[in-house]
Amino acid sequence: MDILRRNNVKVIGSPGKPVVMMAHGFGCDQNMWRLVAPALAEDFQVVLFDYVGSGGSEPSAWDESRYAALDGYAHDVTEICEALDLRDAAFVGHSVSAMVGVLAAAAAPERISSLAMVGPSPCYIDDDTYRGGFTAEDIDELLESLESNYLGWSAAMAPVIMGNPERPELGEELTNSFCATDPAKARVFARTTFLSDSRDDLKSVAVPTLVLECTEDVIAPREVGAYVHAAIPGSRLVTLDATGHCPQLSAPEATAAAIRAFVQDLR
Repeated sequence: MDILRRNNVKVIGSPGKPVVMMAHGFGCDQNMWRLVAPALAEDFQVVLFDYVGSGGSEPSAWDESRYAALDGYAHDVTEICEALDLRDAAFVGHSVSAMVGVLAAAAAPERISSLAMVGPSPCYIDDDTYRGGFTAEDIDELLESLESNYLGWSAAMAPVIMGNPERPELGEELTNSFCATDPAKARVFARTTFLSDSRDDLKSVAVPTLVLECTEDVIAPREVGAYVHAAIPGSRLVTLDATGHCPQLSAPEATAAAIRAFVQDLR
C-alpha cells in the first residue's frame, strides 16, 4: 500500500527548507494543527499526516495488533519519513505523540533529529514517586466509560480535556473530532495511550528536545512537564500562557512561535 495515501500525508511550505513533521494525539487528526501549520510553513516544510485509524487514513490498513502498542504508531512515522526520504526532521508530537516521537527518533535517528513535545506525558498513572495526574482506578473508570459509550464519553470528556470553558467552541471542536473517530479503533488507541508507560524510554532521548506545557492541563499537569524536562538532559521547558491540553487550538500563535524559535535555534 502507498504509505502517503495510507496516512493521508500532506506537505506544505517550500521544498528545501527545514522539515517539521507534526503528529496529532488520541481522538484527533492533522486538522488539529490547522491554526499552527500555515504559520510554520512560512519558514519550514511542514509534513502533516493521520495515524492509521484516524482522520483520512486508509481504513483497510488498520490492524489491531499493530496499533495496540505505541510502537505501531512509531512505525507509521518512520515509514512516512522513509517514503518522503526525510532527513534531520523536527518531530512535533502532541500528547501521546510526544512519546511516539521518542520511539521514532530512536528507531530512525538519521531522519528525526529533534523533538518538540506538546503536552507530553510518559505515564498517566500515579505511583509512589511519580505524579501522572490519575490513579489506576481513575484510568480504569475512564476506559470503562469510553468502551461502554464512546460518543457519550466524548461529549463529556472533550470539553474537560480542552479546558477554556469560556470558549465552548473549542470543546465542541474536540468533541466533534473524537466523535468522528471509529469507536472500535478509538478504544484500542485509548488503551494504548492511557495504559502506556514510556518513562524508561525518555532515558534514550539523544536529540535536542523542547517540552511545551500549559499553565493548567488536566491531562498533563505541570509536574509531568517538569518530570519530562528533568529526564531528558539538555531539554528546554517552555510554559505557554495558555490553559488546557490543546494549545495548538487555544493559543496557536504562542504555540507556533515556541516551535519556530526552537527549530530555528538548531539551524
